Amino acid sequence: MKIEDIEKYYAEISKEVGKVIVGKKEVIEKLFMAILCNGHVLLEDYPGLAKTLMAKTLSIVLGCKFNRIQFTPDLLPADIIGTYIFNQKIGDFELRKGPIFTNILLADEINRAPPKTQSALLEAMQERQVTIEGITHKLDEPFVVFATQNPIEFEGVYPLPEAQIDRFLIKTSVGYPTRDEETEILRRRIERKKDSFDVRKILDKEKVLEMQKSVENVHVDDVILEYIVNIVNETRNHPSIEVGSSPRGSLALLKLSRSHAAIYGRDYVIPDDVKFIAVEALSHRILLKSEYWVKGIKPENVIEEVLKQVPVPKGL
Repeated sequence: MKIEDIEKYYAEISKEVGKVIVGKKEVIEKLFMAILCNGHVLLEDYPGLAKTLMAKTLSIVLGCKFNRIQFTPDLLPADIIGTYIFNQKIGDFELRKGPIFTNILLADEINRAPPKTQSALLEAMQERQVTIEGITHKLDEPFVVFATQNPIEFEGVYPLPEAQIDRFLIKTSVGYPTRDEETEILRRRIERKKDSFDVRKILDKEKVLEMQKSVENVHVDDVILEYIVNIVNETRNHPSIEVGSSPRGSLALLKLSRSHAAIYGRDYVIPDDVKFIAVEALSHRILLKSEYWVKGIKPENVIEEVLKQVPVPKGL
């Protein structure tokens, strides 16, 4: 698939998803970029802001299978990956696959499940396979997890360890709609006369896989590579940061900047591609010093400061 085809398809996808999601074009763009990278997304935001709706709508438009898991304190690893069940008709055990066998998985309120269950999902995210009763099963491709968590609840939850949060390609939020956008949401509901939505399928999973392969052909100049490394290296030397980003952050910036270039029809990366997604790619990969987060300073603010400090390559 050619890069210009990705640009054309994304324009159609954005328009179709826009029939359901009012505004939030930048958020949808970032989610699609993660899919092009075959990477996972952590959505941290308040309830009722269309996180589930975005994931489901994208899956329909992309022609990918969608499953949703509601994480609860009593959820077991077998509830996610599946287990072997004895079938009396055939007199043998057969695999009953869990909801993880899908293309786009919504892990709703991932921090409500105990660590053992979280690790079962996070292992599958990294390895893209699961092991049940000693037998390894490959997951379908593409395989992308959209995990959500509520930032305001601290009772009855199991916060994800930093090392596990690092498995997500990006961490982002949706945010409240503007007054005009919220009015439009109500207007559309009146016109539909129902709660459900109708969107058309534009792609299929084979085309999505073709897109992912095409993104690998986007050129990245050595100057851009140096720019990415300088940004990540600055997170290790910044006075507000206790622990900076690992090379996984550099790789995330590389992949995401390529996908951003592709959806705008370019077969080469420019500094603006890197800057566009740097906050979402790096903010969850750093730990602030205690005296700074106590003051309410957020990792996102620090990454924005880092971007201002690192010189932007000229002539690209």
